[in-house]
Amino acid sequence: MKVTIIHGQTHHGSTYHLTHTLVSKLNCSKEDISEFTVNDISYCVGCFQCIFKDEHLCPHRKQLNPIITALENADVIIMDSPNYVMGMSGQLKAFFDHLAYRWMSHRPDGEMKKKIAVAVSTTASMGAKTVTKQIATQFRWWAVGQIYQLPFTVAAASWDDVSGKIRNKIDIKTDKLASKINKLSGNVRFNLKGRLIFFMNQNIQRGLGYNPVDVEWWEKHGWIKKKKSQT
Repeated sequence: MKVTIIHGQTHHGSTYHLTHTLVSKLNCSKEDISEFTVNDISYCVGCFQCIFKDEHLCPHRKQLNPIITALENADVIIMDSPNYVMGMSGQLKAFFDHLAYRWMSHRPDGEMKKKIAVAVSTTASMGAKTVTKQIATQFRWWAVGQIYQLPFTVAAASWDDVSGKIRNKIDIKTDKLASKINKLSGNVRFNLKGRLIFFMNQNIQRGLGYNPVDVEWWEKHGWIKKKKSQT
């Protein structure tokens, strides 16, 4: 099982440790894990090169390439972010902005439906569920096959201050989730909500597709029939 971890922060706080608690229980070796932070990726400038021309024309593509390659090779994708003012970190949002072209409304990667993704977040009191829901929404529009959320209220400002009682709850919850992932890996079926979104966008690309680059992508993959040229 190949695992790609993407952190929305550089510090090794409660969210980082929750992620690694889960990963330590997955059926993978250190060599199977690729790990990144997104803090050094430049902000999307809204040039629309990735949408209307080619994603490789993005001015920050060299920064993104290693992460994108790891995402494509992964069986399991784990993304985390602490709760920053009731949302994911700005750095992680900036990373997602760069991959807008991979949404099902544009040019989804068909292999994503075979993958498992986990959204992870912690908070001292509130907001972790909001963060994991935001990350899960991105996964869903990437057409990821099976999506899990792992939010946790740790009632502490640092990992060292997390109580033994809460750490025990973390162990139980990560045990259960890791067991599900270990059993499901390699046998993922595209989730119902994802299939409905795909079907909706299939109809849009078939009838109202406004971007020739996107329409060509859907035709190339056999998701819509190529329109006959009019003479």
